[in-house]
Order: sequence, then structure tokens, then C-alpha cells
Amino acid sequence: MHLLFALSIAVLAGCSLYLILSRHIVRVLLGVTMLSAAINLVIFFAGRIVTNTPAVIRAGESSLPADAANPLPQALVLTAIVIGFSLTAFFAALALQTYRRLGSVDLRQIDAAERLGSHTSAGKDRP
Repeated sequence: MHLLFALSIAVLAGCSLYLILSRHIVRVLLGVTMLSAAINLVIFFAGRIVTNTPAVIRAGESSLPADAANPLPQALVLTAIVIGFSLTAFFAALALQTYRRLGSVDLRQIDAAERLGSHTSAGKDRP
């Protein structure tokens, strides 16, 4: 079962890297989102994959049971999901604004437009 999880995460990470290396900005966005999901799965499965008792301290006890699931990876993944969603929303808004201004989502054309400069930087030397 562990091998199946590891292979699934590896396939997800490989597909995400393929999308990130694409020249289409929407594919890059999907690749970054998929890569964050793969990383979240790695962190989540690092906290034990077996079914354990919930990470809840029972009444009258001062610590977790010995066979309880580790709550730290769960908390880290939950935080990473929220941060990843906000990053994806920002990146999508940035891609939409880029498309509106340049009329393209191809990274080669965006790079060519950047080399030409903008009307605001006319007369300034570009590195």
C-alpha cells in the first residue's frame, strides 16, 4: 500500500513538472497547483498512513494515546492548502491581467513583449 501511495505521488509530481515546463501560462498554473498537492500528500503521509485513533486528548488524561495519529502533519497540510489556494487565486488573477494587457498566454510571446519594453520605460536603459 505504501508503494502505491509513493507511486501515485511520484506520478502526480511528474505530471506537474511537465505542466510547469510548458509555455502556456494556464498550464503552468495547473502544474504549480498539482505540485503543491503532491507536496501536501508527502507531508500528510509522513505522519503515518495507518488508521489510528484520532488525535484527541480524552477527558481526564493529560496526553495523547500512544497509538494516536500525529496531528502536526495534518495541521501543516491544512495550512498549506489555504496558502496554496490563495497563491493559485493570485496567480490566476495575474495570468488574466497579463492576457488582457498582452493578448497572449504564451510565455514566449510574453518574454518577447517584455524585451521590447513598455511605453513607461522609453528612454531608460534596460539591463
